[in-house]
Amino acid sequence: MKVLVATEKPFAAVAVDGIRKVIAESGYELQLLEKYSSKADLLGAVADADAVIIRSDVIDAEVLDAAKRLRIVVRAGAGYDNVDLAAATAHGVVVENTPGQNSNAVAELVFGMAVMAVRNMYNGTSGTEMKGKRLGLQAYGQVGRNVARIAKGVGMEVSAYDPYCPDDVMVADGIKPVHSVEELYAGNDFVSIHIPATPETKKSIGFDLITKMPKGGVLINTARKEVIDEEGLDKALEARADLKYVADVKPDSAEELKARFGDRVFFTPKKMGAQTAEANINAGIAAARQVVDYLRDGINKYQVNK
Repeated sequence: MKVLVATEKPFAAVAVDGIRKVIAESGYELQLLEKYSSKADLLGAVADADAVIIRSDVIDAEVLDAAKRLRIVVRAGAGYDNVDLAAATAHGVVVENTPGQNSNAVAELVFGMAVMAVRNMYNGTSGTEMKGKRLGLQAYGQVGRNVARIAKGVGMEVSAYDPYCPDDVMVADGIKPVHSVEELYAGNDFVSIHIPATPETKKSIGFDLITKMPKGGVLINTARKEVIDEEGLDKALEARADLKYVADVKPDSAEELKARFGDRVFFTPKKMGAQTAEANINAGIAAARQVVDYLRDGINKYQVNK
């Protein structure tokens, strides 16, 4: 069987070596398609692949049509909105992610950006400290739990809103559950967003929610740009000169927001949450192991298109 690693932004060499070792030990064949320049390259490479490992690469109906032998796609990372789940299901293809492998990397970036925000983007002026401040987590999954762990070490008060996570799980971790997104925003000096982009969440965070934040509030987004109502964000920053927005997901209106609000906003040049050596290696090797588990034993623990 052939396992294709299709990465427009390649894994680190150490991660590729680890993937190669896992696939070789299984007796399968590995094919690399790195830094490809056109979709046609991907369409050609998937034609005889039984499995595909990707990062942010797009797997849509056209790719699935071309992949006649494909049985499984594994996205090395937590998010999987770059894969057309409905089309994959229609083609009988299992889609998996690798939850938790990038979580610490993203959580550390949350704090890097939070510190930068409260120190006024290091512009030389007096800022504030994070100890004793309140942090709200919008979703309490793997990334949120790592953010909570770091925040408690810093001495912050942490609460979370996640209708899919039982209160007793949060309480056991020393986290205060809140029961509405409005309560989360109104009750925290920092809010860190960790929700996926779904029909329900897209553009769900706008003027009304953002302006519920207390004076000096900092909104941090390492999730997806689509969950922000950019018009509402612009309006909120205009109405409240004390608010700040920092994101690892550059909004479409980034240049305009930066021109208008200066040091009150910050955006990484490209999504960097998982861009650490450790996360790169962990996610790539986990993806390879999940491919082998499925092809060899039918194990689909991390399937997301059930």
